[in-house]
Amino acid sequence: MISVVGIGPGDSQYLTAAAKALIDDADYLAGWPRALSAFAGVRAQMRPIGSDLDALIAWLDAVRSHKVVVLASGDPLLFGIGKRIAESLPPASWQIVPGISSVQYLFSRIGLDMNDLYVTSSHGKQPDFDFLFSMPKVAMVTDQLIGPRQIADALQARGLSRTLYIGENLSYPDERIHCLRPADVAPQYAMNVVVILDEGQ
Repeated sequence: MISVVGIGPGDSQYLTAAAKALIDDADYLAGWPRALSAFAGVRAQMRPIGSDLDALIAWLDAVRSHKVVVLASGDPLLFGIGKRIAESLPPASWQIVPGISSVQYLFSRIGLDMNDLYVTSSHGKQPDFDFLFSMPKVAMVTDQLIGPRQIADALQARGLSRTLYIGENLSYPDERIHCLRPADVAPQYAMNVVVILDEGQ
């Protein structure tokens, strides 16, 4: 059985008991190197994930009779590896174990409800800013190409005023959370999630 396990935003205290039990009992543990490094003491054989996801799927198909855990940062189905595995392998061969996403974590830290939230990602795509800015509350998981500064620039180009919450390195010791207007957003931030809030709606 392949278990796609959400390991939370990063800090091990946000790992669920269900996730920990599966990780401790696994024969194989697959994940990106940063995720694997957090579980160096487990008995499982480690299998790093790289950019070749087709090779990963083929390997998972070959070892699915064993206890295999695929580590997914945050939640596996929130812009994670869970969708690809669920679409590529027979339903009876896998299970998804949810985790706390970086989006959930940031909202809990700023004390803002997630009701009526639109969640998106800029990973590998150009966001439709006109559509996003029509929403009262948006959370965006960003990448190195489209991040806080590019969001702020798009707001300013349209003459729009929004409150931006930027969560960097969430749950890690060097976590930083900023509440800024677009003009005050810095050029670069570490790994982050951005909340775009229209407080006028």
